[in-house]
Amino acid sequence: MVSANREMAVYCFDTLVAHYNSGDAPPPAFDEGQHPLFVTWKKVVNGGEPRLRGCIGTLEARCLINGFKDYALTSALRDRRFPPIQPKELPSLECTVSILTNYETANNYLDWEVGTHGIIIEFTDPEYNTRRSATYLPEVAAHEGWTKVEAIDSLMRKAGYNGTITESLRKRIRLTRYQSTLFTLHYSDYASYVKATRGAAPSIVGAKPGHN
Repeated sequence: MVSANREMAVYCFDTLVAHYNSGDAPPPAFDEGQHPLFVTWKKVVNGGEPRLRGCIGTLEARCLINGFKDYALTSALRDRRFPPIQPKELPSLECTVSILTNYETANNYLDWEVGTHGIIIEFTDPEYNTRRSATYLPEVAAHEGWTKVEAIDSLMRKAGYNGTITESLRKRIRLTRYQSTLFTLHYSDYASYVKATRGAAPSIVGAKPGHN
């Protein structure tokens, strides 16, 4: 099984830096394969709790190299919840890469464990008779301190459902649980890695060095 690793996070940073420089990222130093994956960007401000800046991925298996290339940029620049990440934010960013595994159909909406499983919910919106779906990665519910019900209700809102959440509606949810491996890399560690392996720290054309 392929696990998330440092080289994947390095490649995501490389891809974002190359985008700002209108160039191409160096070839990645990990093997090709096909897996569902996510890229999460967070921003660390004044040593505080990292704040989400973008998180997008795919629940379908994708070629890892193209997948990380696409979602590194999509999550950094096109997550509708946030403005695009600016080059000046790079020094305070951290990147988490996730590879999803062990998909299982749950028996009901409570058939999963906080901190172990990511969850995908699918349900029919009773007001509009439309299908809705959304997912949280395994670390989300634990990080937020949610119970299972709180996580489910939040996920229904994320899916775009604005009506009343009832127990009967929760019971009609089709839930898929999964697990993931992940690796988190801060920009400073990325810069050190690049300097050590390529002889020069990353730089952005037109950006002033040393300024956040």
